[in-house]
Amino acid sequence: MIIIKSQQEIQLIRESGQVTGFILKELEKFIRPGISTAEIDEFVEKTIRSKNMIPSFKGYNGFPASACVSVNEELVHGIPSKERVLKEGDIVSVDVGCTHKGYISDAARTYGVGEISPSAARLITAAKDSFFEGLKYCKKGQRLGDISHAIQQKAEGEGYSVIRDFVGHGVGRNMHEDPQIPNYGTAGRGPRLEQGMVFAIEPMIAEGDYEVEVLLNNWTVVTCDGKLSAHYENTVVITDGEPELLTL
Repeated sequence: MIIIKSQQEIQLIRESGQVTGFILKELEKFIRPGISTAEIDEFVEKTIRSKNMIPSFKGYNGFPASACVSVNEELVHGIPSKERVLKEGDIVSVDVGCTHKGYISDAARTYGVGEISPSAARLITAAKDSFFEGLKYCKKGQRLGDISHAIQQKAEGEGYSVIRDFVGHGVGRNMHEDPQIPNYGTAGRGPRLEQGMVFAIEPMIAEGDYEVEVLLNNWTVVTCDGKLSAHYENTVVITDGEPELLTL
């Protein structure tokens, strides 16, 4: 069941989203060669708590950190580590969730570490562009499949594969609510969008094949062929007009 949020609930998610978006913007300056993924996590948690909010990911189904930090071929759910030190040319995806008075915002970005290759930069841009292509269909009366189809068409049109095993989702009181939002699909299918729906829309794309696997830590997802992947996510509200981005 897709939960329609009240204006009061949306306002709480909006306040949460402002902090999530602020953190992701600040990480543009924070991420650099020589820092560990644990330092990114520490920065995220410290900032969330300084705003009197709670890191949504910490302890979620046993996840041990406040941010998912995934490097290069790692798609999502990378566990931060003091031993994992970023180097020039890496790309790193950071996924952040904030809980404010019981309501959650969820967003992610992929960053270049220092100078990165043109091909890596192009992949990061394609993930972001795929999100904004899908956003065009986040309007009352559209079908859920319209979003999925638009993301897929944009990503594959740029020469990338769209991950099948992980999807976007509703978000609100819970991290993962109905509906699931694949980044691939058929236009004109699925539930019709209504004002007050809140979604975490998150294209996840790869340079090579879309097949992924979970590492032995039971969290970190990597591309099977070891090629780079990128992730771009925002929390979005369906309104009576243009969609509202809560985490930008």
